[in-house]
Amino acid sequence: MTIISDVNFTIIFDLLGTFAFAISGIKLASGKNIDWFGAYIIGLVTAIGGGTMRDLLLDVNPFWMHDAKYLITTGVALLAALLFKEKLFKWGNTLFLFDTIGLGLFTIVGISKSLDVGLPFWVCIIMGAITGSLGGVLRDVLINEVPLLFRKDIYALACIAGGIVYFVCYKFEILSPLSELIAALTVIFIRIVAVKFHLQLPILSTINDKHYKKQNDE
Repeated sequence: MTIISDVNFTIIFDLLGTFAFAISGIKLASGKNIDWFGAYIIGLVTAIGGGTMRDLLLDVNPFWMHDAKYLITTGVALLAALLFKEKLFKWGNTLFLFDTIGLGLFTIVGISKSLDVGLPFWVCIIMGAITGSLGGVLRDVLINEVPLLFRKDIYALACIAGGIVYFVCYKFEILSPLSELIAALTVIFIRIVAVKFHLQLPILSTINDKHYKKQNDE
């Protein structure tokens, strides 16, 4: 019963993350004069990109090739975006909210699936970060935006922090569903707090500018 419960909990996270990331991709595509099919592709790439890379690194067939529910969930996300566009997209932070939710949920899915194949925990944390963040990178590249991962915002670091929390919960033998929930909420919380209070990493160009300025002054 516990194993079934854990599996179901991971599947729920997986589908919710798929829907959230698909919505974020479709939302971004809606401002680029892209047609419905193009918006679906952007949403799909956002939803399955990170997990696909994770599975390739794990040397297994990508998850979406075994189950059509991810393609169907992306279709449901597109339908929801078309039917409830005014309600979903009227808020300027819609993209941020859905992207943040997807980031938190997919990070934990990546960690859980990596643990299942017996990888060391530090590898699992990296796999979680890849699963959570790479789909957004592919989305931004396709839409011709600078990926969030490469900006000064706290993004992949939130995934790593969530993975560490998962590891702590795992060591204290907290039930797996509860550990996953706590870790996912940690990712979401850190991302929201970082944006709300403008917590950022230093920009590399600022360091270079100071260096070059010093050289020129000399």
